[in-house]
Amino acid sequence: MAVPAIIPIAHEPDYRTGTIGRYTGGQFLASITYAFPDGFTLGDGWEEHKRLYTVLHRFDHEGRHVDSEIERVGTWAEQRQRPQGEDSVLARAQSRMAALLDGLPGREYGDIAIRPFRLMVDDVLFGLVVERHDGGEDGHENDEVDEHEDEWAELHPDGLGFYAPWDGQYDT
Repeated sequence: MAVPAIIPIAHEPDYRTGTIGRYTGGQFLASITYAFPDGFTLGDGWEEHKRLYTVLHRFDHEGRHVDSEIERVGTWAEQRQRPQGEDSVLARAQSRMAALLDGLPGREYGDIAIRPFRLMVDDVLFGLVVERHDGGEDGHENDEVDEHEDEWAELHPDGLGFYAPWDGQYDT
């Protein structure tokens, strides 16, 4: 089954899609996620390259990407140095995420349905990208979705894959 033009994402409280929903301006998808820069290969010092981001994507009511607020909060190495307390990288990310979510008027958590989108920030791919089992990407942006049977949509860099029957559930 081909990827639909608008992809449903199910809200799962206290899990990977616990901070998605609707607000006065449309829909939102927020997360705190670690990511490596594009092309990075693991080796000595990898902890300095594994970055923690707060991410807030906003969409209109029809699921079109409007804008994103993406902030690099720190690295895995910094988190390991100071794993506890309000100065830890994770605590700073959680505080920043709370502020971003508090800034959404009329916020209600729940299921969303959005169109594929992509953007690069800090050499990291962010977005809901249509991909193929042969390892390629469809090359289309926003409203254009290819009709390949072996496609899925991947939320980057969170690593959530959405597949047929397109019911909003995902695999990691």
